[in-house]
Amino acid sequence: MSLETDFIVIGSGVAGLRASIELAKSGARVSVLTKDKAQESNTEYAQGGVAVVLSDDDNAELHEEDTLYAGAGLCDVEAVETLVADGTKYIKQLIEWGIEFDREGGKLAFTQEAAHSRRRILHAHGDSTGKEIVRALIARARQEKNIVLMPFANTESLIVNDGRCVGVRFLDPILRAPREIFAKAVILCTGGAGQLFLHTTNPPVATGDGMAMAYFAGAEMADMEFIQFHPTALNLENAPRFLLSEAMRGEGGILRNAQGERFMSRYDDLLELAPRDVVSRSIVAEMRRTGTRTVFLDMTAHDEKFLKERFPKIYETCKFYDLNVAKDLLPVSPASHYCMGGVRTDLHGRTTLKGLYAAGEVACTGVHGANRLASNSLLEGLVFGARSGEAAIKDNYELRITNYESPPEDQRPKTKNQSSEISTAVKKRVKRVMWERVGILRDRDSLQRALKEFAQIEQSNLGTSSRNFVTLAKLVAASALWREESRGGHFRNDFPERDDVNFDKHSIQKIDAEISSSEKINF
Repeated sequence: MSLETDFIVIGSGVAGLRASIELAKSGARVSVLTKDKAQESNTEYAQGGVAVVLSDDDNAELHEEDTLYAGAGLCDVEAVETLVADGTKYIKQLIEWGIEFDREGGKLAFTQEAAHSRRRILHAHGDSTGKEIVRALIARARQEKNIVLMPFANTESLIVNDGRCVGVRFLDPILRAPREIFAKAVILCTGGAGQLFLHTTNPPVATGDGMAMAYFAGAEMADMEFIQFHPTALNLENAPRFLLSEAMRGEGGILRNAQGERFMSRYDDLLELAPRDVVSRSIVAEMRRTGTRTVFLDMTAHDEKFLKERFPKIYETCKFYDLNVAKDLLPVSPASHYCMGGVRTDLHGRTTLKGLYAAGEVACTGVHGANRLASNSLLEGLVFGARSGEAAIKDNYELRITNYESPPEDQRPKTKNQSSEISTAVKKRVKRVMWERVGILRDRDSLQRALKEFAQIEQSNLGTSSRNFVTLAKLVAASALWREESRGGHFRNDFPERDDVNFDKHSIQKIDAEISSSEKINF
């Protein structure tokens, strides 16, 4: 038996929750599906804060300039202008809804991060900004009686009828069987795909299923080659790559090599505050130069009281691993962190597939270009989550869904049975290939070998999640092979220079089609 609602939102991070609230304000029934508990998302793990123009010495033009500079020539200007202008409005709204941003003397406390020209980063509880935003949005969502949260409902595929997305197929957590739910429109807010790589700061749920589902449904993907590797993830054996926030370098943290030398002056005049892609490549180069597998983040210039108050979560995590942030050099190395590419959308979250919208990291609006500016991701989820919800209501409110039927059996995706052991083995293999051949430094030979290996993996009896995982890896590798230049989060050893003549454009991928390009993301 299938279910029916007015709108479906997949994901409960900042984008999904904000979209749900916008939809529910109209009186529409909203079903929010998540593969884990409602609080589990990339938003929950966001430490760095949220960038917004609210301080006295800041303005929209400066924030836009910083975003465009970090994006290495591929940001769409209109998308950036929308992010900055709407961002101020929606952050003020969050404050009205009760979010507790950090303050000093009653005033909002602003910090600085890499590639920002002003102190414009708001934090909550030091380094738990994402967690606090999720808390505030869930509290606000619960005021809307027509929002139904459906945790542990793992979405398998999108349902498309006559070229329109009309629902989703998911695994019912109670029945433990596939089930369908139909709606006027679907908003994807499933986050990114950091788990594609062996080393990542992302939670286990960040496997990119939303991107893969949109691709299989016929939506266009954009800029999949641009992966941001965070420079400073805690590098300890048998420990997860815990994120050591950008803000630590913003507060004066120094990067040192195995000999204790400060080394960033060899690579960039901005030193530790250079854009993330520059710092990540610099760390890799320094590790190769010194024949080591780690560098160190030095925060010892600050006293322990300041660090414990400013970075409470980081302080406690390091303490768990017998590291004192105020006294010890912290071993760090890069790890995959954020996808600049994703499902291609316009400025209202509309994808190229009717009835399907996307917001947050799963989407590509063109706002980040080739490299996301630090702390713009929470702002993007908030702004475009609200805009996609608004557009979905406007476009589809009068649409009737009573005539929708389940696709015939022979037209449904075939879900193969696959043991969890096989699925785990497939993902481990893909993650290692992605890290070694499609990672921070790339070249034609490595990318071609990665694609051949993925083609071999595809010959196996893959289940839905494994198929999604391998497909997404192929999209990243194929677009990285196509882009024969270095720009932002994409670096080719065999094409180390930026090539504006041939590649000042976005990569576009669609199922059963060759890679094409577009001058603008929005359409």
